[in-house]
Amino acid sequence: MTSAWKPPARWVFGVATALSLFSTLQAYRLSVLVSRPGMPPESIVKLAFLNFVYWYAPALLVPVVVSLAQRFPVESGRRVRRLGLHLLFGIGFSMACTAAIIGARAVLWDGGGKMPSLPWFSYVQRQYLTYLDWALMTYGAIVGLSHAATYQQDSQRRKLKEAQLETRLVEARLKTLEAELHPHFLFNTLHAISTLVHRDPEAADRMISRLSDLLRLTFDRQGEGRVPLKEELEFLEKYLEIEQTRFQDRLTVRFDVDPETLDADVPHMILQPLVENAIKHGIAPRSADGLIEVRTLREGDMLRMEVRDNGPGLTGGALNALRTGVGLSNTRARLECLYGVAHRLEFTTGHGGLAVRIDIPFQRPASEDATASRVA
Repeated sequence: MTSAWKPPARWVFGVATALSLFSTLQAYRLSVLVSRPGMPPESIVKLAFLNFVYWYAPALLVPVVVSLAQRFPVESGRRVRRLGLHLLFGIGFSMACTAAIIGARAVLWDGGGKMPSLPWFSYVQRQYLTYLDWALMTYGAIVGLSHAATYQQDSQRRKLKEAQLETRLVEARLKTLEAELHPHFLFNTLHAISTLVHRDPEAADRMISRLSDLLRLTFDRQGEGRVPLKEELEFLEKYLEIEQTRFQDRLTVRFDVDPETLDADVPHMILQPLVENAIKHGIAPRSADGLIEVRTLREGDMLRMEVRDNGPGLTGGALNALRTGVGLSNTRARLECLYGVAHRLEFTTGHGGLAVRIDIPFQRPASEDATASRVA
């Protein structure tokens, strides 16, 4: 449970001190202006004592007033009753402040500065009525500041809660998308294995063994939304080992990886759907040798990842079907969840193949950033 707002004592007494000094100078200057010839102005020490009491008395009562303001907030539906309560509290506040001032005057001057002919009851009434409007305004200002601080605290708390809920929603969506991707990937891989079971049992057996290793690696990373690019490339290599067992000499894979990008943070399984589609649409339909190129590089604050094949390329309806397929639709949705508008997913045809490019912000894992900052 979040604690209620409390004004820092150093702020309260810092403001009270500043006001006390200002009031002292003001009162002393006024005393100089109204003093008669042959009569010195009032002692600045006495004026300082009186004005410090004048401002420190309400400062000492600030915690009480703030507590009352938080316990009895002026809300719609209860406004009239709460305003009435605060009026009563304000009168009590003004009595306490006036009592402190009268006590200070009694210490500083004989008879409290009261004319001998004036009864004490009348003197106290005059002092109280003199300070009443000031005391009520001071009480109202404290209550108003307390309400403003409380509303600001509540607003920040609501914004934090909304941000947390939004983060949880994005995380839930990412987990849903990842859960959708895993069965799709597994189904396609098992389908590829099934095509070899009767034609080449030994190759099918090798694919099953490699699939087991790949699934173990997948489950070890389950729940990790992002991983270093180095680990993502290791995962991709294991997946390509399965596909190379299937296509044998027909499939060649080239990696062109900028070493500076290896520690970049990337979404888990972001490249596998791209490579899978390149094999499905660019390599599998042809009897000729196929080439898959995987390229990564850093351009300023962006990380670029590209998967290119040397297939026939796609145009028109075939390209639209590819864009709306499970793998690439899932990839696009995950990129939108993680990066919003700060990413790019593009398809490029021509030169005898299809290239899919992803640009995302270049980020390192949080632990590495913290280590780098400590070293710096």
